[in-house]
Amino acid sequence: MEAEQFADTITTGNPFTLFDSWYLEARGAEEDSNAMALATATPGGLPSVRMVLLKGHGPGGFVFYTNSHSRKGQEILANPNAALLFHWKSLRRQIRIEGPLTPVSAETVDAYFASRTRDSQLGAVASDQSSPLDSRATFLERFAETEAQYADREVERPKHWLGFCLTPNAIEFWQDRPHRLHERRVFTRADGGDWASTLLYP
Repeated sequence: MEAEQFADTITTGNPFTLFDSWYLEARGAEEDSNAMALATATPGGLPSVRMVLLKGHGPGGFVFYTNSHSRKGQEILANPNAALLFHWKSLRRQIRIEGPLTPVSAETVDAYFASRTRDSQLGAVASDQSSPLDSRATFLERFAETEAQYADREVERPKHWLGFCLTPNAIEFWQDRPHRLHERRVFTRADGGDWASTLLYP
């Protein structure tokens, strides 16, 4: 076997620097590089997972937006802990992130909502996300009504349309290797805020 199959290429140091490096590569290789799986759980521990879009990141955490009346929104409000998963197939890489969630400031949410396309804004107003729907036609009719309602003015952000930031206490980087000799390194945050890391068996 070639020596590079055994090389430790996921280096120690700051996990956010490593994330930035991998994310930059993914943006050049993947069509939806900011797509991530978001796993939440009910107060009773029942899990659920869905894809959302990363809309901001840095040392403070990883930001996404959602309707807080949706299933995920209600689970977040009841149990504000979650996990994220990025899977970049073309690069044969994954990143797993775990930690608590906190609301993003109203000013930040307003600014992001204003940056969305008008139809996306209208859709956020028209949709009772995750609620039962009798037909597609009902939703399209409701969208048209919302469009007419805001025909001559800016679309107001619904108060229940919020942003959340996951502040990581663990970040795991996974690199595919031949023969399932994968490379894994997990970074964990200590009480003082410093990061420690270790390799994991694949």
